[in-house]
Amino acid sequence: MTRTHCPYCALQCAMHVEPAPGGRWAARPADFPVNRGGLCRKGWTAAELLTHPDRLTAPLLRTDRTAELRPVDWDTALDHVAGRLRALRADHGPDAVGVFGSGGLTNEKSYLLGKFARLALGTSRIDYNGRFCMSSAAAAGNRAFGLDRGLPFPVTDLSGAEAVLLAGANPAETMPPLMGHLSAPRLIVVDPRRTATAQAALDAGGIHLAPRPGTDTALALGLLHAARAQGLADEDYIRARTTGFETAWEQAVPWWPEHAEQVTGVGAHLVRDAARALGEAARGQGAYVLTGRGAEQHAKGTDTASAWINLALALGLPGRRGSGYGCLTGQGNGQGGREHGQKADQLPGYRKITDPAAREHVAAVWGVDPADIPGPGISAYELLEVLGAPGGPRALLVFGSNPAVSVPAAARVRDRLAATDLLVVADFVLSETAALADVVLPVAQWAEEEGTMTNLEGRVLRRRKALDPPPGVRTDLEVIAGLAARLGRPAREFPADAGTVLAELRAATAGAPADYSGITPERLEAGEALHWPAPAGRTPGGPPAPATPRLFLEGFAHPDGRARFTPVAHRPPAEQPGEGFPLVLTTGRTMGHYQSGAQTRRIGELAEAEPGAWVEVHPDTAAEHGLSARGWARLTSRRGTMLARVRLRRTARRDTVFAPFHYGGAQTANDLTNPALDPVSRMPEFKVAAVRIEPAPPPAPETAPHPARSTGPTGGSR
Repeated sequence: MTRTHCPYCALQCAMHVEPAPGGRWAARPADFPVNRGGLCRKGWTAAELLTHPDRLTAPLLRTDRTAELRPVDWDTALDHVAGRLRALRADHGPDAVGVFGSGGLTNEKSYLLGKFARLALGTSRIDYNGRFCMSSAAAAGNRAFGLDRGLPFPVTDLSGAEAVLLAGANPAETMPPLMGHLSAPRLIVVDPRRTATAQAALDAGGIHLAPRPGTDTALALGLLHAARAQGLADEDYIRARTTGFETAWEQAVPWWPEHAEQVTGVGAHLVRDAARALGEAARGQGAYVLTGRGAEQHAKGTDTASAWINLALALGLPGRRGSGYGCLTGQGNGQGGREHGQKADQLPGYRKITDPAAREHVAAVWGVDPADIPGPGISAYELLEVLGAPGGPRALLVFGSNPAVSVPAAARVRDRLAATDLLVVADFVLSETAALADVVLPVAQWAEEEGTMTNLEGRVLRRRKALDPPPGVRTDLEVIAGLAARLGRPAREFPADAGTVLAELRAATAGAPADYSGITPERLEAGEALHWPAPAGRTPGGPPAPATPRLFLEGFAHPDGRARFTPVAHRPPAEQPGEGFPLVLTTGRTMGHYQSGAQTRRIGELAEAEPGAWVEVHPDTAAEHGLSARGWARLTSRRGTMLARVRLRRTARRDTVFAPFHYGGAQTANDLTNPALDPVSRMPEFKVAAVRIEPAPPPAPETAPHPARSTGPTGGSR
C-alpha cells in the first residue's frame, strides 16, 4: 500500500493505492486536510486506468502522414525525433520547434521541460494548457497583490467563514470534497446555470445570482456599489492597506443595482441582499470571495477577476485571518505547473523571463550565459494557431495535453497540427492529438512515478510511486533526458531522477516569488505542511525557514506593502447572439469526467454514467427550435458544429444552452468556442459563443464517442 495523491483536480486529495484481485489496483481515501478522508467518484476509480488495455507500451512512428503508426523501439523513435529537430532548426532557426506542456505535469517535469525548450532546443516557443485554466486570475492577482497563489490561505480556513461568494465555480461537481469546507451559513453562488453548487446554496438558505453569460464584470461592479451604498465598505482597511480605490470606485458609481439588473438580469434586490450578506459577514465571523473558470474564461477575464478582487478589497477581506480572496485552480498541478518555466513568459520560481536579474540567477544555476536563454514566447493558442505557417513552428512536442480537442476553434487547431512537419506526443493513451502525431512516446502514469505537485492552496505534496510502469514505458523525465542527449546536451543538465531535478529546482527558485528552496525530501516525507514561499534557512545547515500557509497578513507583495485596486469597466463579450446564431453556448465540466476525458471515459463506471455529450436546454427554447427530450441536436457556431443529446431543464436560462467539454469526435464542444483572447492573460473566451441549435439524426457509429477509447476537452489528455 502506498500513500499518494489523486491524479485529477487541484485539490490533490490524499489516497492509498494498493493491489486488488486479478492483478488490478485500487484506490481508497487517506486522511488529509483537503479531503478529510473522502474522495469523489473520479478518485475512487482512478487506479482502474493503471491496467487498462488501451495503455500504450511501445513508441509509435510513421514517416509518412498517409501511413499508419507502427510500433518501434525507443532508440529508433528518439533518433528519428532528434534528427528531424536538428534538421528543422538548421533550416528554419530554433523557433521552428514549439513545445506544449500541461498543468498536469509534476513540478519536476514542468521545470525540466522549460529548461529543455530553452537550452536543448533554444526556442522561445513554449507554453502550456494552464494558459486556459487560471491565467486571468493570475494576472489580476499579480497586479492587485504583487503575487499570485491560487488560494493564499489553507482550504480549511473556509470552514469558519460566515459567508462565501463563489463566482463561476461549481465545486459540487468539479471538486466534490471541497464542499465539506463550504459550510458557511450564507453561500452565494454566481453562475448562469442552476448548478449543483447553486442548488446546494439555495437549499441551505444561500443566494444564487444567475447573470447573463459574459456580464460578471457588471455584476461585480453592482455588488461593489451596493456594498458601499449600504455602508459596508471597510474604509479604514481601504485607507491603511490599499491604493487606487477612488479610481476604481468611479467605475462602480454608475452601477447601482437597478442598472446592474438591466445588464445582468440579476434582480436588484438580490444584488443588495448578496452585498449585505457578504459585507456583514466581513464584519462578523469572516467572508471569502472565490473565483473559478466561469469568471475567467472570457476575452475580458482579467478585468472580471479584478472586479471581484476590488469587491473583496473594498470589504477588507484579503490579508486577514478568517477572510480573503482566492481562485480555485483547476488542473492537478495548475499552480506548480505555471511556476517553473513551461509558461511562455516565465522562468522557474515565477520569475519574469524579461527580468535581467532573474535571467542571471537561472543562467547561473543552469551553467550558461544569460544571453543563451531565449526571450518570451507567445501564448498557448497563438502558438498553436501559427503552427506550420510562415514564421511559425514547423515541429511541436506535446507533453500531457490534448490540444486537438482542448482548445477553442479546435477544428482549426487540428488543421494546424496536421500542417506541421513533425508532431511528437508523449502520453499513455492514444488521444486525438496522439492519433495525428508522427511519433507517439508512451510514458508513465501518476502512480508509476515520483515527484511533487502543488495544490490549489500552494501546498507542495509528494507524489509517490506505487508500482512500476509496464515494460517499454518511460517517464517524461527519461524522455526529456533522452532527447536532450541526442541534441548534444551533457547528461548532467537533464537528469531523469525526480529527486535530482527537485534539488536543482530548489536552487533555481531560491529568492524568487515562488521560492521552493526550503522544500526538501526530508520535510516532505515528514508530512510537514509546506506552502510556498518556503525559503531555505538563513545559514547553511541551520533550521529551515517556515513555510507560508497564509500570505499577506503583514503586507502585500508590492514594494509599499499595499494592495492595488484596478479600475475596470464592463464590456460585452467578444461575440454576441444575433441573426443565424440566436443563443449563447457556455461550457463546463460534469461530475464524472475530468478535462479531456482521456482518463475518465476509459473507466467503465464513469463512462456508463455519462457516455456522451449532452446539451442543457430550457423546455421553451427546445420547443421553439423543434427539439425533444433525449433527442439529438446539432449546435452550430461560426467555427464549427457538434452533436449532443438534449436534456430539458426548467431552471436553465431561455437564452443560453450548456454543453460539457469532455468529449471528442462529433461531440467536441470546443469546435464551437471562440478563440478571442484576453489582452492581458491571453485566455480564450471559452464561456460565450453564439450558436444555433436544431434537431439532428444520431451520429454515425464511427463518430460516436466510444466509452473506452475517445478523448475530449479541455486542458490536457492526462
